[in-house]
Amino acid sequence: MSDIVFIHDLQVSCVIGVFDWERKIKQKLSFDIEMAADTTAAAKTDDLNDALDYKEVAKRVVARVESNQDLLVEKLANDLVDMIQKDFSVSWVRLKLQKLGAVTGSKSVGVILERGKRD
Repeated sequence: MSDIVFIHDLQVSCVIGVFDWERKIKQKLSFDIEMAADTTAAAKTDDLNDALDYKEVAKRVVARVESNQDLLVEKLANDLVDMIQKDFSVSWVRLKLQKLGAVTGSKSVGVILERGKRD
């Protein structure tokens, strides 16, 4: 299977960071998420029940991020990847988390995690 379902530039604000001032404000994060998914059944039936529901994935990511109290983007990203793999039975996921405007002179900083096997 080489099909990928993706969510691009999902932006969510939350409290994240190690500095005292960061714990008092919300900062904007951007997510790119790619997930292995066999789209064959959904293509044949045209039924959402046969698809990986990217809207539901996005809703769950937003809910987790908005309630975030983690200090590090690494922790948040790992939690999100674990949730996506477990709750949506995804064998492979690639998540790019960007903290927008965190470093002067750069658009963003962050992490890219890739877990599982992509067939």
